[in-house]
Amino acid sequence: MGMKYRRILLKLSGEALMGDLTYGIDPAVVHAIAQEIAEVVETGIQVAIVVGGGNIFRGIKGAAAGMDRATADYIGMIATVMNAMTLQDALEQISVPTRVQTAIAMQEVAEPYIRRRAIRHLEKGRVVVFGAGSGNPFFTTDTTAALRAAEIGADVLFKATQVDGVYDSDPHLNPDAKRYQSLTYGHVLMQDLRVMDSTAIALCKDNNIPVIVFDLSVPGNIFRAVKGEPIGTIVGGFCEIS
Repeated sequence: MGMKYRRILLKLSGEALMGDLTYGIDPAVVHAIAQEIAEVVETGIQVAIVVGGGNIFRGIKGAAAGMDRATADYIGMIATVMNAMTLQDALEQISVPTRVQTAIAMQEVAEPYIRRRAIRHLEKGRVVVFGAGSGNPFFTTDTTAALRAAEIGADVLFKATQVDGVYDSDPHLNPDAKRYQSLTYGHVLMQDLRVMDSTAIALCKDNNIPVIVFDLSVPGNIFRAVKGEPIGTIVGGFCEIS
């Protein structure tokens, strides 16, 4: 089967691991995501993942509640490692070799993030899950995803969300909201469309990494997106607004 990409980075939110729960991790959801990732790996595509931690702790909310922002962000980074290890376990249970690399040293449970080692793992067919964000407070895991995608030379960044693309307004509040099929980086930044934070979009623009936003809740969508099927919204320097 001819595939469109050689190496991809998949951005998963922590909330994606909750399923219908209000907090934490739904093992059935994690298993389903792992199965879809396994399908992609079987095609020979190299897969790296950045996972968020919002299902356990979100730094900006902790700061809003009175915590020191940097401290709250570090706690959020630790939450992402919990999610990364959970995803690693689910993948390895179905025989997909996986490595977790963290931006904060946790040598007893994960490797430190080393770019060359991460690339070597990918070349050997292992999935690499990046945890602990960028290791710096005040930066989102979206920015981490864009940074890691650039560092490892990913062909594309897939952002798996709870909506089926990028809209001109909130589709949950506006039934007439329009979904874009494609957008330029500039349009996303100028219109503040909140695809990802502006730092992440600027990183992707500077490194010419397309971003594809799609609905994770539809079974099989990860594989469809990787095959290049027209699902969701693509953000890229050569896209026309449509």
